[in-house]
Amino acid sequence: MATAEATPGIAGDLAAKTEAMAALSLRDGGRSDLEAKYSKRVLVKTILKAPDGGVSLVGKTVTVGGWVKTGREQGKGSFAFLEVNDGSCPANLQVLVDASVHPLQELTPTGTSVLVEGVLSLPPEGTKQKVELKTRKVLHVGTVMDPSKYPLAKTKLSLEHLRSFVHLRPRTNTISAVARIRNALAFASHTFFNQHGFLYVHAPILTTSDCEGAGEMFQATTLLSEAERFHMSMTAASNGNEVMPSAQERLEAARAAVEAEGEKVRQLKAEKKDKKTIAAAVEVLNKMKELVAEFEVESRRVGGLPRTESGKIDYTSDFFGRQAYLTVSGQLHAETYACSLSNVYTFGPTFRAENSHTTRHLAEFWMIEPEMAFADLEDDMNCAEDYAKFLCQWLLDHCLDDMELMAKLYDKAAVDRLRMVATTPFERITYTDAIEVLKKVQAEGRKFENNVEWGIDLASEHERCLTEEIFKKPVIVYNYPKDIKAFYMRVNEDGKTVAAMDVLAPKVGELMGGSQREERYDVLVKRLHEMNLPIEPYQWYLDLRKYGTVKHSGFGLGFERMILFVTGMENIRDVIPFPRFPRHADL
Repeated sequence: MATAEATPGIAGDLAAKTEAMAALSLRDGGRSDLEAKYSKRVLVKTILKAPDGGVSLVGKTVTVGGWVKTGREQGKGSFAFLEVNDGSCPANLQVLVDASVHPLQELTPTGTSVLVEGVLSLPPEGTKQKVELKTRKVLHVGTVMDPSKYPLAKTKLSLEHLRSFVHLRPRTNTISAVARIRNALAFASHTFFNQHGFLYVHAPILTTSDCEGAGEMFQATTLLSEAERFHMSMTAASNGNEVMPSAQERLEAARAAVEAEGEKVRQLKAEKKDKKTIAAAVEVLNKMKELVAEFEVESRRVGGLPRTESGKIDYTSDFFGRQAYLTVSGQLHAETYACSLSNVYTFGPTFRAENSHTTRHLAEFWMIEPEMAFADLEDDMNCAEDYAKFLCQWLLDHCLDDMELMAKLYDKAAVDRLRMVATTPFERITYTDAIEVLKKVQAEGRKFENNVEWGIDLASEHERCLTEEIFKKPVIVYNYPKDIKAFYMRVNEDGKTVAAMDVLAPKVGELMGGSQREERYDVLVKRLHEMNLPIEPYQWYLDLRKYGTVKHSGFGLGFERMILFVTGMENIRDVIPFPRFPRHADL
């Protein structure tokens, strides 16, 4: 008899299926080989995402935990069906509970958490489920105190409504699917860059540099809390009926005390007193001088904030001794490591203080920013295209069930769009040629809210026209006018454009933006001057050009933009766990 190893065709397929089923089999002790290691339960996806939908596990005893999506009593209250989901996959496991096992009214309200032990069984013919769990024991119940007030009712809720309950919305089908897709994209990103020899670098969140030069940054300071404490101390003193001298009066008194103590030291030295006595007097004098320095700062306070002699806020009194901000990008810091370790990438939160309420803007969002030494603009475009394709293929291979749910609920073309991006070469076109193409369609009757002319920053309507109407696939536009791009982008030989590129995608427009970085010291200094940016905060950045400068390139992917693109969701506030935008910083 031939072995499965040596037999082609059906026997080979049978052997592969048997091996796969063995990996999902249950040990005789009643515990799954794939049981969640740290909670002694079997995940719902382990059962329902088995090759046969869990049928091979029928008759096995398992423990399952999750939250009740819907619950209904039947048989005149003799038993109940619970649809239980634990977040491991979009599908729910049907759980049958007899009234003799546990009071049904505690189990059926939506939102109840349960941990149950039971036997996997075949459901009655004609039902959707391939397998259900018949409960033997209820090990835990987290009741809903007042089901009538549970915010996530059984009926369909708008995404806008769910934003009022960001702490509960992960229990919904949509947000849980987005969370799994987000996780898959993050893991895929680390996998892609690891496979290509990139090092993961943690860029700082607090910075003194403005990467974009736009000035829309959140400032990090302790001066306001210090001003509040100063105000409270003044208020407490006045409430105690103390007559508080003004800051100027305290300064003058301290200066007089320093003069008197200085005269005392001079007299002790003249009298040739012993060193110990003189040293003690000098120590007192130095402490008084420190007090004078403090009173000088205090005398210049306005509204409790320290001021310089010119009246500006004195940031030398701040925590870092200078102005500091929440980062708008990890790029500049990543360049320092790329110019030492070759290929690196950052993946972290970034912040913009834009007072924007659009569906495409957040105050806090995540960026993935690779930087590559000895790489030019073409290398940059190649990496960006390969990365985008890798992410799309990863979702098709590892997250298809969630993507199919998004296609069903929000965007029928979502899965097809992933396949298109994963398999189609991106169009590449210069900015100048893109403007000409857009002018042509405009002349043919295509209406744009923003007029098309050389020198404009392409609007979303232009980007989507290029990707959705003209080329019908992702487009990389490169060599933009230097006046609309950042200071660090390499100036091309024409002196008018920079070696910048944007990856444009259907549905969202700009998906990634990058450039070859300006590696020439004198040109970079000139660009800083042209954009009225101070040299001092960027001196360390210029040092990379002074000491062993090298051609290098990089790009940034707005992580939430990518999630919008793949899911077809319309509002960026629905693809990040805790959205931050003007007047909203809940939790």
